[in-house]
Amino acid sequence: MKRRSLTTCEHNDKITELFSTFMVMKWRAFKYLSPFIIYAGAFYSFHTRGWMIWLPMIYAWIIIPFVELFIRPNPANLDEAEEAIAKKDWFYDLIIYLTVPLQFIALFFFLSSMRDTAISPFEVTGRIAVMGLLCGVFGINVGHELGHRVNKAEQAMAKLLLMTSLYMHFFIEHNKGHHKRVATPEDPSSARLGEMLYAFYGRSIFFSYRSAWQIANREMRKKGKHILSLHNEMIQFHMIQALFVAIIYFSFGGLITLYFLAAALMGILLLETVNYIEHYGLQREKGQEGKYGRALPEHSWNSDHVIGRLMLFELSRHSDHHYLASRKYQVLRHHDDAPQMPTGYPGMMLLSLIPPLWFLIMNKRIRQLHYSPSGL
Repeated sequence: MKRRSLTTCEHNDKITELFSTFMVMKWRAFKYLSPFIIYAGAFYSFHTRGWMIWLPMIYAWIIIPFVELFIRPNPANLDEAEEAIAKKDWFYDLIIYLTVPLQFIALFFFLSSMRDTAISPFEVTGRIAVMGLLCGVFGINVGHELGHRVNKAEQAMAKLLLMTSLYMHFFIEHNKGHHKRVATPEDPSSARLGEMLYAFYGRSIFFSYRSAWQIANREMRKKGKHILSLHNEMIQFHMIQALFVAIIYFSFGGLITLYFLAAALMGILLLETVNYIEHYGLQREKGQEGKYGRALPEHSWNSDHVIGRLMLFELSRHSDHHYLASRKYQVLRHHDDAPQMPTGYPGMMLLSLIPPLWFLIMNKRIRQLHYSPSGL
């Protein structure tokens, strides 16, 4: 049977449809450039004075949480064809690769700006807070994304980003500890029901650090090497971070080094606040053999609030991340059986700072989860 050729009109319609699909997919990729608004604001903060230094903090912690109260979450997922295209689109990777040089450029401008002896304590605090925001949003968050990749170059970029918060051991504990023990009492990064954020900070930071050492030492023993060997990743990380701090100290002085340490600490606390809200009160069940079942979407709190998703490169679709950790950020999915947060991550992080209000809202949701087979 002879195949019918396309008419001119049909051909033009096909081209238009393909172009439209291409533009939609590119727009989806370009949306992830929006977090760089924070970078732009940070560079401005490091070159201005007065209350304007605080603009990135106002944007991240006032404007975004307020706007997300009035925007409905979007649970839509990409279809199979769209997901296949997104997986192969190099632009998504380029976006997060850009954070590596930008993070170090921002850090240099931050350190240089603190040489100004005329700035007030209010301005010093503002610049530290802004740098801390970068350490959390880009240093640790993007380091988390790249740390799940199997490519060695991407893993190296992850470690560089984590270094800006002096939290390189996160690379070990998160991938080889947290993802195995999530939503169990054995996991220091999973918040327990009724546990306050401020108590969680101490438990998570200390025991996660200890866990990273245990994992690294165990790997050395498996390889037949001494735990004090230079092959031990934890020893490598400590040496790298000590050298990094020493470079800052000899380049900028002791006081500015303390400013950097304060910013790094803020980045760490932002990470731990995210850890707190992601698994609060959720628990995996033990099977008949005494082993925990696989981590499912129901063991992580999920948020489909669009602005928070973009700001954190889809970290808030955390249920799918734990269900399949190898999935790249641009193709993370919504799961109907995942418990849903009442608002986006920025708003939830603020809520967690007020324990009575947090318990009032979140404990009620956990009770609903237990009594409703369909979840929230």
